[in-house]
Amino acid sequence: MSIRFSHSPSLRIALLSLLPLAAWSSASFAQSDSPSPALDRASFRIGGYYANVNTDIGASDNGGRATGTFNLEDDLGFKDHETVPRARADFLLGDHQGLSLDYYSIDRSRTASLARGISYDGVDYAANASVRAKLDFDFGSVAWRWWFGHGNDAFGVGLGGAWYQIDTRLSGQGAITGLPDGPMTASVDTGSKDSAWAPMLQLGWRHAFNDQWRMYIDASGVKKNGGRLSGHIYNTALGVEWMPWEHVGFGAEYNFSRIKLDWRRTAYTAKLDMKLNGPSMYVNFRF
Repeated sequence: MSIRFSHSPSLRIALLSLLPLAAWSSASFAQSDSPSPALDRASFRIGGYYANVNTDIGASDNGGRATGTFNLEDDLGFKDHETVPRARADFLLGDHQGLSLDYYSIDRSRTASLARGISYDGVDYAANASVRAKLDFDFGSVAWRWWFGHGNDAFGVGLGGAWYQIDTRLSGQGAITGLPDGPMTASVDTGSKDSAWAPMLQLGWRHAFNDQWRMYIDASGVKKNGGRLSGHIYNTALGVEWMPWEHVGFGAEYNFSRIKLDWRRTAYTAKLDMKLNGPSMYVNFRF
């Protein structure tokens, strides 16, 4: 699995326009008083985490009647572990505030025989029917952070925006329900691709044991009400960093993510509930 950049032109423009500003500002403040040793002037972290994944997808009609929920791992045989790529960048502008950027992508697809009959988007798929399912999720964020504290500890609060996109598809032989003349069997290909921006809050803590070893806790939350794509996304991480060289080091952390979204379709509201947790490794480049 490779890291791919978002298909959203607005997200790419926002990220690319902020990078030169952050680099220039970091250099401009390089001569000011030294910040906490738990923080870097600029850092780029690239890696991924081996996540245990549990995913439920469902749909209900506009009247609120549930038409079915199924689990990608149990019902469609998706792998319950995925390597999720992730890229992050942090810039310290002055000594007590800076810019934080984050991006990760989850791409999953499978062709399988159903373990049980399911209903989705007005279509009934019988047990043992062959279906092809796809779920892609992209997340990118930009936040401004304020850092408090002195010495080896730093506490941060960040405010910003997050962009997320969900692309789903389910195809196979199914019975279309809700027709005036009754169910009709046909080859069906149904799916959607939607994206949204939402406000985000970040919290963080950094501690430096010495010049080479640090630990941290990060948490972020995204919540959006209304619109075509709504819901909430939570991410938390507990990690340690080892910096054996001045500009290059390594990190390990344990992550938990919860992605719970509703997206409105013409006749249905689809639902996604995905949980990810597991260890991660990354390389840290700092300046």
